[in-house]
Amino acid sequence: MMMLAKIAAWSFLAFGALLLGAQLAAHEVGFLIGRYQAARRDVPGEGIGVLVGGLLGLLAFVLALTLSFASERFSERRAGTLAEANAIGTAWLRAKAIGEPRGDEIARLLEQYIKLRIAFVQTGHDPAELAQITSRTDTLQSAIWGHVSAIVRERPNPISASLMAALNEVFDMTTAGRFSFELRLPGPIFWMLLGLTLLGMGVLGYQMGLRERRIRMLAAILALSWTVVIVVILDLAAARIGNLRTGVAAYEWTLQGFQGEITVPALPQQ
Repeated sequence: MMMLAKIAAWSFLAFGALLLGAQLAAHEVGFLIGRYQAARRDVPGEGIGVLVGGLLGLLAFVLALTLSFASERFSERRAGTLAEANAIGTAWLRAKAIGEPRGDEIARLLEQYIKLRIAFVQTGHDPAELAQITSRTDTLQSAIWGHVSAIVRERPNPISASLMAALNEVFDMTTAGRFSFELRLPGPIFWMLLGLTLLGMGVLGYQMGLRERRIRMLAAILALSWTVVIVVILDLAAARIGNLRTGVAAYEWTLQGFQGEITVPALPQQ
């Protein structure tokens, strides 16, 4: 499992080529076994077609199940980035609205915080870099919470309480985001999908061998189709490898909103 994960992290194309080769090999082995039995006149009854159809139906069900799982995880990560960016923007606005030095410092720290969140989302499969980003995030959280605690003690009113609630939501969204990025395709489901795929190609080859009819082109097209679907499933399920990565547009838009200064307009003269 770790070796396959490393191959996928290095290149999904290489993983797909390996999977395609394994399917074609399983099909060829199944064909040779089927042809050997046909030569010995030891041919099973017509029920073999029903069994092959049932196995392929099960494979289709597992493919649909894993695709749904991977798609949901991908959607959760995207929704999580939007929710966290909105929470950071709300906290920044409330910190700026307070106006005192501690509020301005919280707003400045939040600008650093959102840049760290961008780095967290964009970082690849690098445990050392992720650990460093997590450590810096924890440090910023402690500093921000220290300032808001001081504000609440000095000014225990609904305004300071709303700032504390906004910052608490930011930190909760960060934890939820880390959790969503840690969710992966469960190992048993992956092995079941891989095993059923190879078994399906093997029994198809076996059925062709019994009939002594080699259809390599169609078998290759079928194997390629399954390979593409499985690679897309793994790409969706993996948060930090592949091409289908979570975007950071929501963070960047929020960060752009931090560039302008908030001015208090004068009341119109009556």
